[in-house]
Amino acid sequence: MTDQIEIKFVKTSKTSKDAARSLAGEAPTLRARVYEYIASQGELGATDDEIELALTMKHQTASARRRELVLKGDIIDSGKTRVTSSGRKATVWTCR
Repeated sequence: MTDQIEIKFVKTSKTSKDAARSLAGEAPTLRARVYEYIASQGELGATDDEIELALTMKHQTASARRRELVLKGDIIDSGKTRVTSSGRKATVWTCR
């Protein structure tokens, strides 16, 4: 897993840009935590909801770091879904 990722933000939003800048130093560590959690689940994988709960991360943080891992090719959609704490189906993510 490499950490050469640009933190995305909404170009027309100053607050989005400011948030991305403020997170730049933390993002590699947060991304590694998300990756390690998914890896620890093996074939069971993890949904975004499970990642958020297990790592006590806000949805925006956990899902953004997970998305970065998908874009890098480090994790993939398992083709499975699982019911979340809100009762809705969600994608299960696994490591390559």
